Amino acid sequence: MNHPKTWTGRVLIGVSLDGFIARSDGDIDWLTNPPRHPHQLVESSRHAQSWATFFPAIDHLVMGRGTYEKVASFPEWPYADKQVIVLSTTLPDDDERVVVVRTLERACSALVQGGARQVYVDGGQVIGLFLRNGLIDELTTSHAPVLIGSGLPLFGALEHDIRLTLLASHATQDGMVHATYRVERPTPAL
Repeated sequence: MNHPKTWTGRVLIGVSLDGFIARSDGDIDWLTNPPRHPHQLVESSRHAQSWATFFPAIDHLVMGRGTYEKVASFPEWPYADKQVIVLSTTLPDDDERVVVVRTLERACSALVQGGARQVYVDGGQVIGLFLRNGLIDELTTSHAPVLIGSGLPLFGALEHDIRLTLLASHATQDGMVHATYRVERPTPAL
């Protein structure tokens, strides 16, 4: 990258217990409209990030085309007070609510130029791209109590192991298990 990283890359994403963020057609009904039945409430000494604590701290978002198209279909744009960058090689640049960039380099430049401090990285392919390039610092997953069998994987293929350190976790009454991790960077050799 030509620009120094001056921001913290953060992820908060829902995932099925078998590791999928959506069905193959992009449907997330299993996450947004799960069946309601009682679960055991498990307490932890330190709670993972939740949307209520995570989202207000974010000033920029980077997402892929699929995530953008899903969010753009909502009745209201949920990111009115955030700077949104969409990383896509094919999306037209005709929505004034977002900045469309074609490359990871351009996304990083836009973050630096925009004064980003806390960046929410969303969408499976974009999360994987940012992880492979050492641009994610914190990762929160919310595992839903469901197996969907197939779909869009959260991370996809990685060239090497990425070590994580558990910072916090908790379960909620809806059966979701939330965990926040710090992404570890390899120690440079002397």
